[in-house]
Amino acid sequence: MAAYKTLKGQSIRQVAQDPSNPLLGEIWYNTTLGDLKGYQTINAAWASGGNLNQGRSSLAGAGTQTAGLAFGGSSYPPLTRYNLSEEYNGSSWAEGNNLNTTRNSIAGCGTQTAGLGFGGYIGPVTAATEEYDGSSWTNGGSLNTAGYDMGSAGTQTAGLGFGGYNTHTNITEEYNGSSWTAGGDLGTGRNTLAGAGIQTAALAFGGRPGTKNNTEEYDGSSWTASNTMNVGRMGLAGSGIQTAAIAFGGGPPSAAKIATELYDGTSWTSSTNTSVAHQQGAGGTASPNSSSLIFGGSGNQAGTEEFTGAFNAARTITTS
Repeated sequence: MAAYKTLKGQSIRQVAQDPSNPLLGEIWYNTTLGDLKGYQTINAAWASGGNLNQGRSSLAGAGTQTAGLAFGGSSYPPLTRYNLSEEYNGSSWAEGNNLNTTRNSIAGCGTQTAGLGFGGYIGPVTAATEEYDGSSWTNGGSLNTAGYDMGSAGTQTAGLGFGGYNTHTNITEEYNGSSWTAGGDLGTGRNTLAGAGIQTAALAFGGRPGTKNNTEEYDGSSWTASNTMNVGRMGLAGSGIQTAAIAFGGGPPSAAKIATELYDGTSWTSSTNTSVAHQQGAGGTASPNSSSLIFGGSGNQAGTEEFTGAFNAARTITTS
């Protein structure tokens, strides 16, 4: 076998400590540790997190991977709707105070200490909006048009709701912390879609009727079509920002999806699959696309999965 110097044109250097700014593919010998090390790309991965206390689907999510919020939802059979809230600390879920209005197919955005829940289904469809302060829910201004299975983005004081049901609506509404006003219509009316970003730079993707792969970008007043997802689906979840979003889970019910895709502001790229399919699950809407969270799903799922995007790091080189 040829020597490393013959292959690469240089010897492996010896250092007392790892270099502070190594190049991708660089190899060195750490004399202090007695380890041969290299700087390499670590692939994206999903890992199991703590289970929800109540398995359910059609719930909403907010927050981040280490400070998540889950609320509302339903289980079946028999059909049971929930007003439950749960908080995630990066390893386990703890019960929080309940929503004022019990509902499933609710939309949500914001953070664990400043969450927003709106719309949903309570028997009829509802326009109710609630704000979470980290301990309890308070009623906010109602949507102008009641809806459920809506997409969402933004924060508690600058929220965005779009799409939804009945009739696969293209309606968009903007929340200012107290009331909702009409925004620009989606180009493609749909429900059970996902969203990411903020009120003035949002992303809408997926949905139904059918299993749509449509993507649209919002600039605070109007939606513009962008490149489609690789896998069309409904009942999916997502997080991130308009130029760095993630989509995961979804259906249809007969073929629930494990596919994960990353959006760079122009196009979608396939990434590592979830361990199990999560249709009608929820994610931490404030999470960056490199550190995301999905939980719950059809079949009364309680499982949580945590996503870590690809990154470069120094690793010890072994013979195994």
